[in-house]
Amino acid sequence: MATRKPVRGDAPRHGLARALSKLGLCSRTEAARWIAAGRVRVDGRVVRDPEFPTVAGRSRIEVDGQPDAGAERRYLMLNKPRGLVTTARDEQGRDTVYRCLDGADLPWLAPVGRLDKASEGLLLLSNDPAWAAAITDPATGPSKTYHVQVDAIPDAALLARLEQGVPVDGEHLRAARAQLLRSGGRNAWLEITLDEGRNRQIRRLLEAFGLSTLRLVRVAVGELPLGKLAKGAWRELTPQEVSALAPPSNAVSPGRGPGS
Repeated sequence: MATRKPVRGDAPRHGLARALSKLGLCSRTEAARWIAAGRVRVDGRVVRDPEFPTVAGRSRIEVDGQPDAGAERRYLMLNKPRGLVTTARDEQGRDTVYRCLDGADLPWLAPVGRLDKASEGLLLLSNDPAWAAAITDPATGPSKTYHVQVDAIPDAALLARLEQGVPVDGEHLRAARAQLLRSGGRNAWLEITLDEGRNRQIRRLLEAFGLSTLRLVRVAVGELPLGKLAKGAWRELTPQEVSALAPPSNAVSPGRGPGS
């Protein structure tokens, strides 16, 4: 194992695996595999410890002998189909959202937030960790809007109660906004906006009021709409869309990397 060296000063310092991830090269899990395999050098020495301390702007990191100043920053939106899981690798062997990116010449990208297997709609992906963190920040991140089909027709009083919220498993779950879009027969479509992110929040909230979710589609993140993007299709965000959702973590325009 390589000897840890002290780090000084106020420059940001991170473990090696995290540093590779912050460069947008891979996930921290994949970085740990690269490090264990001896593919990574720091200041000319092979390091096999994923927690080896590095200092931003000082430590010279190489992967397979090549210096890595960071991958180009990319920002995508995907219309996630139902039935895919939002992960890079699934231990159960299920299809993941990366199936939709097969054959594309893209760097490593991570999902920005999640949609569960049964949910569909707008999913962001990027290799800009700071931008992704701003999007998913529960205090300052943009709101998310969903169209939800339920197995009943809620009245105005129930919609108001969804906005007031209810305790569920020790959490107070609520909708920032809930309105009826259309109804027919025994089902209805609601538009629900969330300004916070909790695990399966909409499904759990509706269940607390006796409603079952039949379909759940994310149709917007902040002011970015899903629009007419086909199911399973993806596109790059424009620089204006990237900045509107959250300022990029550096001054490099989307689609260009440092020094490119």
